Amino acid sequence: MYLLIKKKLANTFGKLFTLTTFGESHGTAIGGIIDGCPPGLELDFSRIQIDLDRRKPGQSSLVSPRKENDEVKFLSGLFEGKTTGAPIGFIIENNNQNSSDYSHLKETYRPSHADFTYQQKYGIRDYNGGGRASARETACRVVGGAIAKQILLKHNITINAFVSAIGSIQMQTKDYIDNNLWLQNYTENIVRCPDEQVAKKFIQLIESTKLKGDTVGGVITCICNNVPSGIGEPIFDKLQANLAFAMMSIQATKGFEYGEGFKAAEQFGSKLNDVFTTNIDGKIVTETNNSGGIQGGISNGMPVYFNVAFKPVATLMQSQKSINEKGEEIVIEPKGRHDACVLPRAVPIVEAMCALVLVDLLKQR
Repeated sequence: MYLLIKKKLANTFGKLFTLTTFGESHGTAIGGIIDGCPPGLELDFSRIQIDLDRRKPGQSSLVSPRKENDEVKFLSGLFEGKTTGAPIGFIIENNNQNSSDYSHLKETYRPSHADFTYQQKYGIRDYNGGGRASARETACRVVGGAIAKQILLKHNITINAFVSAIGSIQMQTKDYIDNNLWLQNYTENIVRCPDEQVAKKFIQLIESTKLKGDTVGGVITCICNNVPSGIGEPIFDKLQANLAFAMMSIQATKGFEYGEGFKAAEQFGSKLNDVFTTNIDGKIVTETNNSGGIQGGISNGMPVYFNVAFKPVATLMQSQKSINEKGEEIVIEPKGRHDACVLPRAVPIVEAMCALVLVDLLKQR
């Protein structure tokens, strides 16, 4: 019955610049196919690896200790370091699988995981590390996004994300958004927060949470500079709608807001409206940027910025009650290698998905 009526997984993102991903968390490899990349682009492979290194596990004491090199191997679409216009195929080998950590979950539905829903939809599931539902898949997105970033650089468009909140601790982001302060202060500390004092508090909270076997969520802020006006469509393909779709496809995301977001609901229009003016170069700009660089679903030339909320990781290093496939009550005992907080590793994923959106919309412009 499942073979007849069940739909395939939606594995492709984008319309003209597309990324299709494949592979499972504990399979031989994960990988992807990028289609729509323009020919003649000389790739900086070191930039791709830098973004993969920012996402990979085992990079600090705060994240999952799983050891993966995450070295991408390109199989097609390149000649002498340049793109040919043909589909770019790549793989990333899984070198540190430990499927025995998951054998006890074969018939178990873990709280807040995709085990139950995946089983209901497809009638079969890979319980090793969550299989296809695992965030390991996002390494493929980072590769696609890293290539998209290099296309955007040809248009002088830059994307930078950072951790702006962990739990109830928040940094003030206004100066970073309005004055590009992150350009001066941003350092690649292990928590990826540009405010060093707040970063210390983030680290302390993650460490204390980890000691308790618990997890904690937070917020990532992303800023896109030099996005030209005219990107996006006024009805169903709004720029913010595409960004929201992309961000909410990332594992563990729970919310998206751009510009003033939910704070806009508390204000009066006389305070919120972005008044148009001209700068010293005669360019039309807005005095404020409460719109987040987007008006009517189309970019207006101001910096585009947004926030993405991530929930606490669902896998705890604590005993949890649940049920199995027979409906019997059970207790899950913790095993495996997991993050107490996913935020530091999610920063390059947010940047990658944003880059994929912008390149795809640029091609549709």
